[in-house]
Amino acid sequence: MYKERASRLTGAVLWTGDGAGRVLPDGCMDLLWHDGRLLVAGPDTRAYVTGGAPSRWVGLRFAPGTAPAFLGVPGHELRDLRVELTDLWPASEVRRLRDRMAKAPDPAVALEGIVLERAAPPEPLLRALVASLDAGTPVAVAADELGLGARQLHRRSLVAFGYGPKTLARILRLRRALVLARAGVPYAETALRSGFADQAHLARDVRELAGVPLTRLLGAG
Repeated sequence: MYKERASRLTGAVLWTGDGAGRVLPDGCMDLLWHDGRLLVAGPDTRAYVTGGAPSRWVGLRFAPGTAPAFLGVPGHELRDLRVELTDLWPASEVRRLRDRMAKAPDPAVALEGIVLERAAPPEPLLRALVASLDAGTPVAVAADELGLGARQLHRRSLVAFGYGPKTLARILRLRRALVLARAGVPYAETALRSGFADQAHLARDVRELAGVPLTRLLGAG
């Protein structure tokens, strides 16, 4: 069973689950605790389907664009990857954190504490970019509103999100559409309200980003 709640870290979410299922791209990165290991889930550009027997996972999902500052690694270096924290940080430091997690009565609270000790405040410009793109603003318009040139915006997006602003906008658009579709809004109306050209456009993006047709995705969700 999957459960989540808001974290004390701005924009972040704490979650627990059995690790089974299809994880859709969301513009975010996660710090994970599983079976005595600390791992990082990089920014996905396509659905990640978990395998193996269900087991308990604990995670903190960072707000879009905030994890690289915490990890000290550009987002694009972790794109579509799941890596051990020891691949990014000194082994001695990660061992100390693993011991702390193992002894904690509530791993989710402990994981959140680790992040709160190190996390920097979200960068206002990145928060504004995510809000603008999530509202359906075209990338070029969002860049102008923020006073950024196209190359500068692309470069900063690669570091913060792991991919360019057009990919981020596409992922956020799909998330908007799924909220509407799961609320029962007809597919054609969902497509138009969330920024797709038409229902066929929505169907193509679902297949490419989620890996399954929309009807199957909603049935599984």
